[in-house]
Amino acid sequence: MRRAICSGSFDPVTCGHIDIFERASSMFDELIVCVFNNVTKTPFLPVEERTALIREAVQHLPNVKVDAFSGLVSRYMEQHDAHVIVRGIRSVKDLEYEQNEAYMLRHLDSRIDTVFLLTRPEYSFVSSSGVRELVRFGSSIEGLVPECVAKAIGRHHGEKM
Repeated sequence: MRRAICSGSFDPVTCGHIDIFERASSMFDELIVCVFNNVTKTPFLPVEERTALIREAVQHLPNVKVDAFSGLVSRYMEQHDAHVIVRGIRSVKDLEYEQNEAYMLRHLDSRIDTVFLLTRPEYSFVSSSGVRELVRFGSSIEGLVPECVAKAIGRHHGEKM
């Protein structure tokens, strides 16, 4: 079975992320989307809710599973017998960062390969941090996140929307 991992904080998950999940799911027998809690950041949405929202947003993809984890992604990959990690790339800046991450993963486990998928142009400006900023200033996030995510953000941060 060709199993791949797509990990990130997804805080919140965006339409760009969903596009990457959809495209990656067609390349592998199973895609596991792993939500992790970035301890260096204050969460916008709780990990459990992010996980549930991604499950809802990818329910049309039968070979996509969603999980949460903490720790090294290389250990998670070993536990789940996965040797490919999928990363979405919006820009050269993303590529530079992700390239270093890929080298580190390869250092930790020489069996791990990284597949980079270029973001579609219509999502190249969309980021979780950009969505969070729009919410903080009360701007619309329509078309940037799945509808279920927009509703959840409204429940959590409605006074700012």
